[in-house]
Amino acid sequence: MGVREVPAENIAGLLERCEKRVLDVIRPNYVYREAELEFTENGIRAGDMNELLTGSDIARHLAGCTKAVLFAATLSAEADKLIRQAAVTDVAESFAIDCLCSAAVEQVCDAAEEEIFSVIEAPYRTWRFSPGYGDLPLGIQGSFLKMLNAQRRIGLTVTDSMLLIPSKSVTALIGISDAPVSRGKRGCGSCNMRESCAYRRGGKSCQVRT
Repeated sequence: MGVREVPAENIAGLLERCEKRVLDVIRPNYVYREAELEFTENGIRAGDMNELLTGSDIARHLAGCTKAVLFAATLSAEADKLIRQAAVTDVAESFAIDCLCSAAVEQVCDAAEEEIFSVIEAPYRTWRFSPGYGDLPLGIQGSFLKMLNAQRRIGLTVTDSMLLIPSKSVTALIGISDAPVSRGKRGCGSCNMRESCAYRRGGKSCQVRT
């Protein structure tokens, strides 16, 4: 929301009210698959996904990995509906709800990752890497969701312009290795938003070393 320090009382009150509304309606869900990785000259094949993972960033990210977990998470269509409804009567509330939903879906991803790796053996793993991050094409979203059967299982689809529907959703993959992998800095250097990022303008970063 652009708040740099402790939010003012009115903003804190707005967030508290909106948080209750968000928690009342969202229906978090996720789906995942584990896939063997095959490194080829043209890219990385992940299981039976019908498109290769291409780009130097994903190649570095998965270097040394033999498998990956591909997953998709969503807050459900109810989150989008709530944002639209609030926009009709109160733009500030709609903005707050939108931001809270963005934070919530990342928390769902964190929880999903914890659950997934409580049942999948992963001696070492990378952090999450999503289509559209760095030079991994956003255009693989369709193939990604098809491999996960995400439309049937959690109601997640993608538009012709590669936007996820419901919008408060995330797709990502996590590499698995038998040996230590570089978990480096998630980053400004490979982030598509680096030239317009409000955090960078303020001398900060949205990520930390993990």
